[in-house]
Formats: sequence, structure tokens, C-alpha cells
Amino acid sequence: MESPYILYSDGEGNIFEDTSLYITGRSGWDAMPIDPEEWIELPSGGNLYELPGRRGIGIDVETGEMRLCEKGWAVAAFIPPAHTGLYMAAYETAPDAPTLPLFCYTAAGWLDDKFYVPAVRIEQDIRQECQGYDDELIKEGAENLLKNYPHNRLVQHLMENCCMTYTCPAARKSFIGKMGMPRARIACLQCQLHWLYQFSATGRDHYQYTGQADL
Repeated sequence: MESPYILYSDGEGNIFEDTSLYITGRSGWDAMPIDPEEWIELPSGGNLYELPGRRGIGIDVETGEMRLCEKGWAVAAFIPPAHTGLYMAAYETAPDAPTLPLFCYTAAGWLDDKFYVPAVRIEQDIRQECQGYDDELIKEGAENLLKNYPHNRLVQHLMENCCMTYTCPAARKSFIGKMGMPRARIACLQCQLHWLYQFSATGRDHYQYTGQADL
């Protein structure tokens, strides 16, 4: 297949393709072309993100040179569980750009009326299928837990931040009991214990941790 085209956002929730630029990917700090064999269709359950204050880096279709897409903000993809992204989104960050949440920002492009990402599926277990999510059930379960444990800050952190704000797949599946998810629960507990230890050692409230980093 040929290389997909770069995507950009108009800042109002709309995403477009720029057919004058092929999409690039980032490895480390470098933007580079992506092998056509590494592209797959955006899997079911994947999402696209606008990256405010950032311009995507593409390859000019005519000259073959790299340049910025000035039409709008850069766009990246969240690929669902069971997949590993091979390249991050490549962009240039403005000095006043807002800090991004600590999400997965995989490169994303458009070709033949389809979204593509450079990724590979590494887990075939059906419990990783996003079709198993029920947003209403998750919301109801989160509200019930918060109601049953109104003074439990760990439950509050997991429900309000991990589950509902960051939509962590492990948290969402674990707390609706999707196929048990024993390893996800263990990883979730390890995450919480790590931050509890770190913040307790400094006398800070670990439940104020927002999970953000300057990307």
C-alpha cells in the first residue's frame, strides 16, 4: 500500500486529511517515514486525539521534503488493548502549547476512506476486544462504588481518574468484572502502591496525582 496522508484538527472537534503531505512517525526524537508494511487499519475501539499547540510533521508529496502541516493541530491515535504502536505521532510543539495527559499518542493517517496506524496486534485473547465495553454499565458501576465508599480515596481515585477521566482499559474492565482480569487488577494495584509509597515518603497526598507529563 502507499503511505497514508497526514491528519489535522480544526480545533473544533473536526479532523481532516491533508493530501499534500504523507504522514510520518516519531521514534525517539526523530521524525521519519513509515514502512507501508507497518500500517494497519485503526482497530475497533481506537480513538483519535487532537494535539493542541502542535503541528504535525509530514512529507511533501511532490518534493519529498519534511515540513509542518499548517492547516490545523496535529492528530494522534489511541490504539486499543492487544495492540502495540510502532511509532508515535510526529509534531512540533509551540512554546505555549498545553501539557498533554499521559496517553498513548500513536501516529495516524488517512487513505482510501480509512484511518491507519503503525501497529501490530500482540494479544489474541478476546477479553481485549473493545466491543465488550458497556459505557452505561461502567458509568453505573463507578457511581455505585463511589456511593458505597464515599470516604475511600483509593476508590475515588480509581473511579474518577483511572476509569472515567483517563478511561484506562484495565480499570474499566477490572471494575465491571470482564473475564476476571486478574493480571490487570495486579497491575492496577502495583500502580497505586507505587504512587502511595512515593507520595507517603514525601508527606504528600498521592491521590492528587494527575498522571500528566510534559510530552
